[in-house]
Amino acid sequence: MLIGQFLGVPGLDVFGTQVKDRSGPAVLKSVQDLSRYEGAAGTYQVVVDLEHDARFLPDSIRGTRTLYVATGSVSAYVELGRLGDDAVAVDADRTEATLRLPHARPGAPALDPERSYAVSKQRGLLDRLGDLFSDNPASEQAVNVLAARRISDAARESGLTSRAERNTTEMLQKLLRGLGFERVTVTYA
Repeated sequence: MLIGQFLGVPGLDVFGTQVKDRSGPAVLKSVQDLSRYEGAAGTYQVVVDLEHDARFLPDSIRGTRTLYVATGSVSAYVELGRLGDDAVAVDADRTEATLRLPHARPGAPALDPERSYAVSKQRGLLDRLGDLFSDNPASEQAVNVLAARRISDAARESGLTSRAERNTTEMLQKLLRGLGFERVTVTYA
């Protein structure tokens, strides 16, 4: 591509480069049974501006700065698998039910790699020279960790868990009314 650009011919690839996927098969690491109701999910986008500076050197000599746009989702759920015997109370006529559930919690953020991207990455001279001699595949990990943390914070601030509780309440009320209960009360503690 560089020679094509040098000669002024866009799209000319003299060396015929190809992309080959040599990845191995996926390995199942674990499976877990879930006993929770996901009442809401949100998609968030954050801009991460992460800078690593050297103490006594200017950024042009030593340091990195990455500007990254991250998109990810977080779901909020109510855990139903560990309810005690006192979590559900039914009156003698079986017309009224009271449920005591734990508060909704946000799940782990999931970054969307197809919609997340680096806008720019600036490196000092010493960092660029270091990249010539060794590649650091984990260098983007700090940006991804910070992006996931920011998305998780945004989910907590957005009222996602309150919405999950409202939706869980509505679902349980419809379900139990369909089973013949006239009055259904759901509380969170």
